Amino acid sequence: MPDQSPRTRSPFGDIAPALAKITDDVLFGDVWERPGLSPRDRSLITVAALIALYRTNELPFHLKRALQNGVTKDELTEVITHLAFYSGWPTASTAIAIARNIFQETGS
Repeated sequence: MPDQSPRTRSPFGDIAPALAKITDDVLFGDVWERPGLSPRDRSLITVAALIALYRTNELPFHLKRALQNGVTKDELTEVITHLAFYSGWPTASTAIAIARNIFQETGS
């Protein structure tokens, strides 16, 4: 089995090392590092998209990443509140529950 990249962020690198490598190299290596948007802005956009699309598996990782990229707890809850009117109440209430767990876990 090929060596896993030390940058691997994916929980599936053990069974899909090629997908993990592409995720690391292309998504987090190229796309997230493009100069057109700051990591903070990319985090806000990504969190909003994940909430709107009801991508609950990926949301915890990106909420933590957003906090690391300088997005505040208040800003994240404001994004969720705002999206309640655009992506629906169920997506927002689910996102709030996930965010609550992440805030407790990270001490935010």
